[in-house]
Amino acid sequence: MTPTEKLLAFAQAEHVLPGPVRADAERLLGDTLAVGAAGVNAPGADAILLAAQSMGAGEDARSIGTTKRLPAPAAAFVNGYRIHCLEWDAVHEPAVVHALSTVVAALGAAIDRRGGCEADEALIALAVGVDIASGLGLAASSPLRFFRPATAGVIGATAAVARIDGAPMDDALGLAYSSAAGTMQAHVEGLATLPFQIANAARAAVTASDLARAGFPGPKDPLEGQFGYFTLFDEGELSSYTDRLGDIWWISEVSVKPFPSGRASHAALGKLQDLALDPAQVERVELACPPLIRRLVGRPYKPEMTPAYARLCLPFLAALMLTDGRIDPRRFTPDQMAAPDLAEIAGRVELVADGNDDPNALFPQELRVTMKGAKTSSHRIAATLGSPDNPLNQAQTRAKLDLAHELAPDGHDPRLFSDPLAYFTRPR
Repeated sequence: MTPTEKLLAFAQAEHVLPGPVRADAERLLGDTLAVGAAGVNAPGADAILLAAQSMGAGEDARSIGTTKRLPAPAAAFVNGYRIHCLEWDAVHEPAVVHALSTVVAALGAAIDRRGGCEADEALIALAVGVDIASGLGLAASSPLRFFRPATAGVIGATAAVARIDGAPMDDALGLAYSSAAGTMQAHVEGLATLPFQIANAARAAVTASDLARAGFPGPKDPLEGQFGYFTLFDEGELSSYTDRLGDIWWISEVSVKPFPSGRASHAALGKLQDLALDPAQVERVELACPPLIRRLVGRPYKPEMTPAYARLCLPFLAALMLTDGRIDPRRFTPDQMAAPDLAEIAGRVELVADGNDDPNALFPQELRVTMKGAKTSSHRIAATLGSPDNPLNQAQTRAKLDLAHELAPDGHDPRLFSDPLAYFTRPR
């Protein structure tokens, strides 16, 4: 079998999730739905909803965090944006893919349209979709050019939706690849276009499954072909993923994000939160890190930042953490982002090269803190807070869910937070 054939067989196979994997899938589903509810009123969300309402009539599926119902592709579009817009969604770090964002948004719309499904059926589809999206990222050897959470995400999400819909998997994946889009330019400019690319991928996943069910053809060699995924979007060998299919479920290697900011900021932010320093006594903060960290969150502080830019600006985020002891999305307003006290603290934070030239490396990282009248202390960070090697404790998990609940609008289905699996699989 070719690597693509192995992937297709895996996507369609009968699976029984091992107990710990099933528990991880359920836990991460709850985390993803919670951040989606928190994103209902985020910047840009109203425009996304308005655009979705122009996509056609119908009430097939729910929008996370509200009672609004939309056609399934439109609901996936809205929910994909809400899940990613606060930069709070789970991520497979080595793959550099927010795999649950596209998969949960698209799969939830498909399940709603069907009228619900069994819990295990949903969790298996979720795990398969996350595995494929993460696996494509793991197989990549090139630096990020395209926005991998969208380009790999649409393929994983389509696999999950096609399982639920009973769509022909080969055509669905070919159509998903034909819909793949999203570049890193929105990331560079710090725009809400970034979560739009997740939204578009989720919508495209539902549409790809619909077209495949209608008999519309998709390319049969979308990943390894002459103009396939590993020619145009990423360099790499698909076999490095597919040769290990079944050995490990990659959903169990996904990291939860404790803070609503770019994941590359979380190693430093977690250590600063743990140190609980007096900002008035901090003279300098320096993060020695690989080039990808500097590329993703090493952007300079600007008083006229957009919220999307600020969530990817470690100097500003470090200033917030030193001042507040947490990152609250409600601080990302024009007056707060331009506050002189935060600007002054941000000016004391710098990211520096550590000599690592691996374009995809996230570690090692070392935080160096110089306090007034004291020597510099160095803190080696072995694993980012929220990763499998440094998971959130019960209090940290509760703090995240409490803040998400606080940000979510009134009137949402209470099962979103109390019983997310029931919310996901049993639409009312």
